[in-house]
Amino acid sequence: MTQTTTAATGTLRLVLGDQLSDGLSALTDLDPACDLVLMAEVREEATYVRHHKQKIALIFAAMRSFALRLEGRGVTVRYVRIDDPANTHSIVGELHRALDEQPMGSVTITECGEWRLAEALVAFAGVARVPVDVREDSRFICTHDRFRRWASGKSQLRMEFFYREMRRETGLLLDGAQPVGSKWNYDAENRRKLTKGMRPPKRLRTPPDAVARGAVADVARLFPDHFGDLDAFGWPTTTEQAETVLADFLANVLPGFGDWQDAMARGEPWMWHGLISTSINLGLLDPLAVCRRAEIEYRAGRAPLNAVEGFIRQILGWREFVRGIYWLKMPDYARRNFLDADRTLPWFYWSGETDMACVADVVSMTRSHAYAHHIQRLMVTGNLAMLLGVHPDEIDDWYLVVYADAYEWVEMPNTRGMATFADGGIMGSKPYAASGAYIDRMSDYCGSCRYDVKAKAGENACPFNRLYWGFLERNQHRLRDNIRLAMPYRTLENFGPERRAQVLAEAEAARTMLGAVLRPE
Repeated sequence: MTQTTTAATGTLRLVLGDQLSDGLSALTDLDPACDLVLMAEVREEATYVRHHKQKIALIFAAMRSFALRLEGRGVTVRYVRIDDPANTHSIVGELHRALDEQPMGSVTITECGEWRLAEALVAFAGVARVPVDVREDSRFICTHDRFRRWASGKSQLRMEFFYREMRRETGLLLDGAQPVGSKWNYDAENRRKLTKGMRPPKRLRTPPDAVARGAVADVARLFPDHFGDLDAFGWPTTTEQAETVLADFLANVLPGFGDWQDAMARGEPWMWHGLISTSINLGLLDPLAVCRRAEIEYRAGRAPLNAVEGFIRQILGWREFVRGIYWLKMPDYARRNFLDADRTLPWFYWSGETDMACVADVVSMTRSHAYAHHIQRLMVTGNLAMLLGVHPDEIDDWYLVVYADAYEWVEMPNTRGMATFADGGIMGSKPYAASGAYIDRMSDYCGSCRYDVKAKAGENACPFNRLYWGFLERNQHRLRDNIRLAMPYRTLENFGPERRAQVLAEAEAARTMLGAVLRPE
């Protein structure tokens, strides 16, 4: 008797941990009658850097909740948990195992956000025994092709001009063809320092539900040596929870966001920031829909223009711009080190054990919450790393480890580009180098610090002051022709040879004192 075989039918549809959206392109034509969704918690993704415990718990909890959401719609989900004995602990390994155990006619994937994994999935498609359809991630406002067309032929890529095009294309904050209020950018009005005794509004946090509590327990058990604490976990892990946090922000916090978005205060991790970046980057919130809801607050008279424009610029401008830069410039971007930085990352970036009040507070909040806002990241930890000459590989890894909203596509251009100028000006037109005066102006840190923010030299001087002029002197052959640094370099030239040698020696002493030593060859 002759046996006949029936060709496998149905599609295996991969959903990654940051693709938790109902409208994901890999799911748009899903047929619950014959398709299978694959989701997998794997060590390769949790440990290629030693991610913050809260970040791993957040992604696992959100994945588990999304799987339950799909199953509630009648979708069959092959969900591989981190402690499954058969887990191969790689995404590609789980794709192969799924096809071995349950043959399907094809595989559908939404393009991933990270170069490393994208390369692995391209290799998988090359050897898979069934067709593999890799689809564009339609959850972003600007496609890769659209960004390439915008960038083509430009000698400099500047976010401000990209942002204006995105405003025109989306219609956000426009009156006809012109920007509302006659200006595209209100950043100059968004730099107020907190007055004495002023504190930000109370923030809505999300107590972990049963699914999240299970994920937190798993991470505590399986990743005990990773950076960070789990006790204060309070991130949204479902679309409904994310929507609640967004609604609270729009109603109670957004009106002050413009004025105070750059301010810092000791012991205040949230300030006036949205706390929705984790939800957007996971796919729980749609970025364009978030921008449109913020615009409604302005149109209804419930939030001022400088707040709403500044908030929209963070999403429509910076978020889309850094993604465009990442995919346009990789993989060479990951090897850029324009300033030839060659020092190790000081241990206090992990421990918080430093007399620098600003750094100690930011690291403490980062350890407790897997969060710090953009000025703390740029002008405290990022600025310090650049002044110290920390190698960009080390500072890249640190940012990718410690923040719950960090994925390489958004982290690397912000740190290698904006924070440390390792890209030589692709992201920004100048290094964001600053002395202690900036931190003193924008925070209350300096009043309680053991270092003197007014002193320029000596062991009791603020390390930012000791490092700043030495940074400019050390890098003058790379930076002195930068028009945006013309004023500090004119000042430096007036110092004279003896004083210039002194500031270089002061900076070198501060680098050694802070533990930024030469990296091994």
